[in-house]
Amino acid sequence: MNIGFFGGSFDPIHRGHVALAQAAREKFHLARTYFVPTNLSPFKQDQPWTPFAQRYAMVALAVAGEKSFIPSLLEAPRETWAATPAQKRGGQGSKPSYSIDTVLRLKQELKQNDRLFFLIGIDAFRAISAWHRAEDLFAECEFIVASRPGYSLADVANALPEKLRPASTLIEPFARQAAKGDLVLRGVTVHLLDTVRHAISATAIRQAVAEGKPTGKLLDPAVAEYIRKTGLYQDSR
Repeated sequence: MNIGFFGGSFDPIHRGHVALAQAAREKFHLARTYFVPTNLSPFKQDQPWTPFAQRYAMVALAVAGEKSFIPSLLEAPRETWAATPAQKRGGQGSKPSYSIDTVLRLKQELKQNDRLFFLIGIDAFRAISAWHRAEDLFAECEFIVASRPGYSLADVANALPEKLRPASTLIEPFARQAAKGDLVLRGVTVHLLDTVRHAISATAIRQAVAEGKPTGKLLDPAVAEYIRKTGLYQDSR
């Protein structure tokens, strides 16, 4: 069975996220896709974050109509499920979430012959060599990268962790090839998905909400209503 893993801050989740998951499901026959809101990104520890519970709620609303899309608590802060006050005081709210740890935790619940696909946009993928235990992550799952015009296969190959990256002489021919199709190397399988055309920024959405601008085309109606009722993003961030 093919399983999708889609992690992110989802602050807020928008139509671009859902469109990527839908396209990946169709092309790679994903039986289930887990939407995993990040507890705390290692790269955004100094930035203001909407509480996990609210980001999770928006994910649940956005995928409510998709039976194969599953809002996940894999990275929920410990205080959301701790059984005792002592456990709650020892929560992991301030600890960064590492994708490799979450993927390994998810794979414990999957069958041995399940294939796990990691969904990600190409901008985030280009920084993946800086991720915690990035090489191990490529060993645990295949990647589905949402590409867009202007990127080449060389950009994808150069983004790989150094030990997995092919020699520069082998990468050079990739510069003439658009980032589409598959890139299969030793220890690496990357599928380029170039059919998603939703260039939406969560940062821009938060700013639009703060300025009172419409966001109807960018958000699921239920998510937009949740943001309105809770007053999220009313202060410019």
